[in-house]
Amino acid sequence: MRIIVLGSAAGGGFPQWNCNCRNCRGVRSGTVAATPRTQSSIAVSSNDTDWLLINASPDILAQIRATPALQPARATRDSGIAAVMLMDAQVDHVTGLLMLREGKPLPLYCTAPVWNDLNTDLPLAPVLSHYCGLRWHRLDTVGDGPAMHPVHVPGMDGVRFTPLALSSKPPPYSPHRAHPQVGDNIGLLIENLASGRSLFYAPGLGAVEPQVDAAMRQADCVLVDGTFWREDEMIRHGFSHKSAADMGHLPQSGEGGMIAVLDRLECRKVLIHINNTNPILDDDSEQRAILARHGIEVAFDGMEIAL
Repeated sequence: MRIIVLGSAAGGGFPQWNCNCRNCRGVRSGTVAATPRTQSSIAVSSNDTDWLLINASPDILAQIRATPALQPARATRDSGIAAVMLMDAQVDHVTGLLMLREGKPLPLYCTAPVWNDLNTDLPLAPVLSHYCGLRWHRLDTVGDGPAMHPVHVPGMDGVRFTPLALSSKPPPYSPHRAHPQVGDNIGLLIENLASGRSLFYAPGLGAVEPQVDAAMRQADCVLVDGTFWREDEMIRHGFSHKSAADMGHLPQSGEGGMIAVLDRLECRKVLIHINNTNPILDDDSEQRAILARHGIEVAFDGMEIAL
């Protein structure tokens, strides 16, 4: 099983188009040792031909250009993207669907709350019905509804996907932003049945509940929320009055933070969905050195994981 990190940044990418924080200003001028990143998404394949796109970011066209495996050119019109699976309905994870409108009907795997958001408050599904169209396949999280078994996606032979409900937040545009529902945000345990190895993927993670802890302990690699270093990061920068928890993210530092969570694991540990304000984007920062001492990696666009 092969996993390609198409994008590793949080919403807005890095550098963010309108931001002049130390990181964004520094990467533009070359005064900070950092690498630009597009908005978070990964692709998974068991045969290097058919790929499941997990989240469709607004940067998907640039990500396809940077990833030859996604454009195999077997016909006049072709794509290696066999289907799309969504972790949530956040704008930075779904609006790339509009860029895939010229193709055939697109199989889309997501939970009922996400599908509802995409048909009402952010009506991408009705819009795309006039183009390629979406074929919805419902994802039920563990403990949610009658279908509690793992998901098998056509073209992903030998790969099993198990969605788990996460404690996080629906998008700001969602009518139940203040009242999260089960299925607003999921994590995925992705298993290679042939090798017995697995990845736990959760780019948005507000708390580590028992089912999530169990999946992380089972996995050979975890690819998880690296949005913020501090709980009050956006407040300190003057960009928002909201904390990391208010936005549905678990910061790396502090008691009970992501570093403490990952220290309990003996697998490979990688952070993804990194906000432009996070000092870990600076390769030479003290925070990056702290991660290294804890055996924690920082994802970058084009990073590959083989399991």
